[in-house]
Formats: sequence, structure tokens, C-alpha cells
Amino acid sequence: MRIATFNLESLDDRAATGDFADRIAVLRPQLQRLRADVLCLQEVNGHSATRRGMRGLPALDRLVEGTEYEGFHRVVSMNRGGRRPSDRHNLVTLSRFPITEHRQIWHNLVAAPDYRPITATPRPDAPAPVEWDRPILHALLELPDGQRLHVVNVHLRAPRAAWLAGQKEDHGRWQSVAGWAEGFFLAAIKQSGQALETRLLVESIMDGEAEPLIVVCGDFNSDDREAPVRIIRGDEEDTGNGHLAARVLVPLERSLAESQRFSVIHHGHKVMLDHVLVSRPLLGWYRGAEIHNEALGDELVSPATIWASPDSYHAPVVAEFAAPP
Repeated sequence: MRIATFNLESLDDRAATGDFADRIAVLRPQLQRLRADVLCLQEVNGHSATRRGMRGLPALDRLVEGTEYEGFHRVVSMNRGGRRPSDRHNLVTLSRFPITEHRQIWHNLVAAPDYRPITATPRPDAPAPVEWDRPILHALLELPDGQRLHVVNVHLRAPRAAWLAGQKEDHGRWQSVAGWAEGFFLAAIKQSGQALETRLLVESIMDGEAEPLIVVCGDFNSDDREAPVRIIRGDEEDTGNGHLAARVLVPLERSLAESQRFSVIHHGHKVMLDHVLVSRPLLGWYRGAEIHNEALGDELVSPATIWASPDSYHAPVVAEFAAPP
């Protein structure tokens, strides 16, 4: 069994986004190389064929056409109304195995905290909720031997300052350091809030099953030493309680050589932002991992030098498992 995660970087087949045939030529071989039985995708854009039509994922449909993934079971995150996919950055989970249940978590376990900005102009009279940008997608899969696999697909907020009224101009320039700092603080609340909600989802699964098979994968926008991943992992060194060791989620990239552990190149720095975290029972099935980063471009430098690059600036990550006798 192979489980993979891949941020497709705003997958969209509309003309304004560039030549989609180029994207297919680059991305489809990457998907086929994964040979995934379960594939978690991030940043899949949606739109309708007509102005009043139902919004779907035509770019993804075209990308997987003719591949094994075309016939996989599929679940997709929905917009805030819960009626259709969002126009940008949907989560999609594809599975060879039947998906018996699925749900999205978006402030179901953690209420949006109220906050009154300090530097916004004009300053609001009252606090307002700080909501997460995206949901968490949870799918329950039925494996051939009758066991259940919980797949949690995440895309956490990037550590990029959130917008504040009167502090950020249209072209991205901030009016003050204080405004940027408060925007960065708000982004950290959003990112850590998503991480907390993910951890509470994992806790609820562990409370309900004796030895749950859980995988949490996606674009975490942080490495395994930063707060968001630490919140989701729940390492015993953080809790200080050995009795909680069975609840720790393990980052599988740690089994690879340190020189291979990167899924993004950011201004020359190699960083691991995309992860596959597993519960201890699933760790017993683990056989190995791959990060397909050989052709990875720099996410800051390359867009400035390449017009309409068809690449994703995230490397796919895949982990292989074999059920014990």
C-alpha cells in the first residue's frame, strides 16, 4: 500500500493560468511515478463550465484522464457553505480502496478566536472571529482485510502576514512594521488553530479505537520542529508523559538521509514542508518513503525567471506500507 501527498500549486485549466497542456505533460508523469493507492492532493482549483453550472474540478479530471487515478474513489473539500468545492485551493483525496465515510472539519472542534486588531485603520470597534482559510478533510477507508484506515488531508496556512485594513497596499507593500508584525501574528493564529483542530480530530479517533491506523498528510507549511507540526505530532518530549507515547504521530521522512529531507526550495534553502505522519500501529506496517525532489525549482527564484512554469514547487512525498501477517 502506497500513500502519497502532493501540492499541485493552484491546479487550474482556465486560459488565464497558462497552457494547461504543459502542466499535464509535467505533472501526470509525477503522479504516475508515485504509484499511489491513496493520494492526498492540495491546491486543486474548481470552476463550472457555464456561468450557472455546477462547480467541479475539470483541471483534475483532465490531469488524471487515462491514468489509474481516473477510476479511484474521490472526496473533495467544500466551501464554507458546504454545498460545492471552492474556486481555489481545494483538498482532494483519491483512493483505490472504498471510502466508507468522509467529512470536513472547519471550526467544528475549535471555535474561531475573537480578536480586535491594534494597527488596522480604522481600528474596529469590536473583536471579530479569526477564521482558518481552509478545512481539514478526513476520509475513512476500508482496506481489503477489513481494517479501517483514517486519512487526514491538510493544507495549513502559510507563514505569510494576513491582510489588515489600512496597513497593506494592493501591490503587497506594508505601511508599517507594526502592521506587518500584527498580520504575521494573525497568520500564526490561523496556522496553529488548524493544527490544533487536526490534533483534536486525531485524539477523537484514538479515543474511539484501540489501535487506529491513522495517516495525516499534506502541506503543513512548517518543518517538524516548528509549532504547527509539533501540535499535530504530540511528541512525548513535549508532553513529558511516557504514558502518552502511543498517541504520538511519527514523521516518516525521518527514516531518510537528512540530505534528502526537503520538499521545497525557498530562496536557496531546502526545507521539509510536506509531511506524512502516522500513528504507531500504522508505523508497524511502514517499509520506506520517497521524496521526488530531483527536479524541484526554487519557489521564489524560479517564478521570477520562468513565465507560466508548469511545475509545482512542492515535491511529492510517498510512503509504502505492507500489512503484517
